[in-house]
Amino acid sequence: MTPPDLPPSLAALGDRLGALPREDCDAPLFKEPWQAQLFALTVNLSEAGHFTWSEWAATFADELARARAAGPNTADTYFDRWLAALQALLAAKGLAAAADITRLHDAWQDAYAHTPHGQPVKLARV
Repeated sequence: MTPPDLPPSLAALGDRLGALPREDCDAPLFKEPWQAQLFALTVNLSEAGHFTWSEWAATFADELARARAAGPNTADTYFDRWLAALQALLAAKGLAAAADITRLHDAWQDAYAHTPHGQPVKLARV
């Protein structure tokens, strides 16, 4: 089995992004589906022209530095930092107000907490 061909923009992404943290070379890169979705969303927003990859990298580096001051960055916290950086960049670019991001985050947490195990999480309109 061979991996599918990647679009040129994603094939070159590794060169722009650098290494993602991996605890085990045989382990999947993304531990949770939301991590892969977050990664794809960031790439798509950049490719759509909402921000440059350099802007993203600088914002993410700033977030990692802030987090490092509070404690070590690990593979378990990497995508939490990624999410925080994307939220900050969306707010800075006026693409999403910080209050809207917080409200949506809280709504997802509430929906998740009140969804029976094994059932899909359904988010009411916010």
